[in-house]
Amino acid sequence: MGSQGFTEVTRLAAAREELLAAVDPPEATESVAVPEADGRTLAESVASTRDVPGFDRAAMDGYAVRAEDTHGASERSPVRLDLVGSAADDGHAADTADSERDAADTAADGERDGADSDPSVGPGQTRYVHTGSPLPDGADAVVKVERTAERGDAVEMSLAVPPGNDVAPAGEDIERGDRLFDAGHRLRVSDLGLLTAAGHRTVPVAPRPTVSVIPTGEELVDFDPGYGETTETNGLTVSRLAERWGGDATYRDIATDDAEALAAAIHRDTDHDIVVTTGGSSVGERDLLPAVVDDLGELLVHGVALKPGHPVGFGVVDGTPVLTLPGYPVSCLVTAVQLLRPAIARAGGFEPESFPAFEATLDGKIAGEVGTRSFVRVRRTNGSEPDESNDDDEDDGRDDDGGENGDDSDNALPTVEPVRGGAGVLSSVAAADGWVVVPENLEGVADGNRVTVQRWEAFV
Repeated sequence: MGSQGFTEVTRLAAAREELLAAVDPPEATESVAVPEADGRTLAESVASTRDVPGFDRAAMDGYAVRAEDTHGASERSPVRLDLVGSAADDGHAADTADSERDAADTAADGERDGADSDPSVGPGQTRYVHTGSPLPDGADAVVKVERTAERGDAVEMSLAVPPGNDVAPAGEDIERGDRLFDAGHRLRVSDLGLLTAAGHRTVPVAPRPTVSVIPTGEELVDFDPGYGETTETNGLTVSRLAERWGGDATYRDIATDDAEALAAAIHRDTDHDIVVTTGGSSVGERDLLPAVVDDLGELLVHGVALKPGHPVGFGVVDGTPVLTLPGYPVSCLVTAVQLLRPAIARAGGFEPESFPAFEATLDGKIAGEVGTRSFVRVRRTNGSEPDESNDDDEDDGRDDDGGENGDDSDNALPTVEPVRGGAGVLSSVAAADGWVVVPENLEGVADGNRVTVQRWEAFV
């Protein structure tokens, strides 16, 4: 497909595939402490080194017994077993007012849960246990405290129990040798606790992909713009996104619109896994980056059929992929999400997670362009809290007709409206709750249709 100023325009899916082919997956491995491994990608599969729990334990407060000793026990005919470990009450006996037993409470605290020298249960014996405490040797069941009554140095059981009753066996949660995670799994906070419980102090992970982010443009300044100047924000935004997406970002100083300066900035950073530039990617007189990349290496794609973000391109310099993002803030953001995010995932050895998404009714129409995939910012205007699912950013999230016509079931859906503002209006991103994807085969989406809203920023 041709376009004015571009010799060729590539479909988004094809451009993404070609970019990923230029990104090398990780080969090295490093070991990190489990508390520092949140968000890191496992380089190898990981199995449990031990049973969790490592012993049979009581699942209820009560009395550990040999199940056969409770045979025939009932409310009318309780079975009496000798209490071992302590003859004292710590709040579970029926006769709590007995002064002699109160005096023994302090000693009893140290003797409960098998603190004496022989924490076992023999025939005709029982021992008090707390929830989670180890099951004493010789015991194979627990009678919950509600079905017992202490009588001096004995305990009456009013419930017959089978072996294993209210016992959490060793390995109930995890057994030694169980595979916990496969290579390529990106660790979450909840995973860290599981790894620790399973006996791991460190884990083998892939190095975080290194990403150089180079903002370009002679009109850019760091903070206080004068007349005709613009505060640099694209490089800041992209570098922070790269970190959240699993990369190790280097946020470079602004490079001016000079071919030699741009070439030097790119060449300096080809030791990174990915180099990203912002601005200067189109076909104007000051858009020098496509030619610079081609002179240094090979420009693979220049111009992608997405909106906003059409002037995005990429190539390879010294074996390193170089992604040239547009200068308009919204275009830069969209192309970073669609191209840089999956590139970082490939360089890090993991699959990018799908975005949270919700269904909504469109208030107003959305314009599209046949042959171009459009990402239209929308915001909620009313309705119930959205029922979120996950939506793949490579998918349009809807049927090919762009959504269904509204019906009675749509009354409960939230309503969204397009956020007005062009690709250069940065505030339109902050005002949006997500975006609706209009696929290449549609001219737009009609007012009142049901749409899927990708909450791309909720994930990051």
